[in-house]
Amino acid sequence: MTGTARDGERFREMEREIWLVNNASSGSNDDGALAALDACCGDHGLRIVHRTVFPAQDLPTPSILDAAGIDLVAVFAGDGTINSLIGALAGWGGALLVLPGGTMNLLYHRLHGERPMEEVIAALARGESVVRRPGVIRSACGNAYAGLLAGPGTSWGRVREAMREAAVVELAESTVAAIDETLTGEMIACLAPRLGRREGYPLLCLEPGDDTIEIVAYYADGAGQYLEQAWALVRRNFREGPHEVLGRVRAVRLASTEGNPFGLLIDGEQADAAPEVEFVLAAAEVDLVATERHAS
Repeated sequence: MTGTARDGERFREMEREIWLVNNASSGSNDDGALAALDACCGDHGLRIVHRTVFPAQDLPTPSILDAAGIDLVAVFAGDGTINSLIGALAGWGGALLVLPGGTMNLLYHRLHGERPMEEVIAALARGESVVRRPGVIRSACGNAYAGLLAGPGTSWGRVREAMREAAVVELAESTVAAIDETLTGEMIACLAPRLGRREGYPLLCLEPGDDTIEIVAYYADGAGQYLEQAWALVRRNFREGPHEVLGRVRAVRLASTEGNPFGLLIDGEQADAAPEVEFVLAAAEVDLVATERHAS
């Protein structure tokens, strides 16, 4: 089993100093939400003594945290910022508390299920948490803690950027282009092991668990399914459109069917891939606080 957990005894003190990282452009990071977070932490003995606003400020490093006497960092941001922070803290001896400060909050739900943020903070203060190193997807393109998308469907990253910036014209144009590119662009196939259609799919989703990587394919075979998938894409709820689970593996090699480099969205952030890329299940390199003991 890749993911590990240890007892949450070291989080039982009545008052604890923490370092907060947030991203002002993430989905839930307005002043009111930050004030509510600060109040909730204070009510449960967690005192925010340092704060980093990313990306305007550099992320804290293990040496900076150790020098400040901090062994718990809370991150209130989206999956992309969380990805950057976990990478910056690799090998650190403290722990990271992921909070739902983004739009999708996929890693938060992996660690805490459907609990609201206030319950997660209260559970941590009561000592009802563990620290885990959940399974992640590792590749030469980067690590995915929440999941990754491969193929022409990664053009949806441009839609997300337009939504962030509230650019209405750009949002409409990028949405139309993303639908067309997702459903008509170069296909991506599972090369090793060979899974699903040899002709590939317009979009593959890889979701990490502690024991395996789940591979889900999205497609549209006709006009009706095209419209169904397009509507699902507009609402960013891929699984309401036509899809199939291809399998669960510990490693997979993806390849474009025409031998060209293909796009990736790694925890929501765009990246470029070679024509073939191997993705392998590994363990996170820093402890993450979890309140769902059996969460993937």
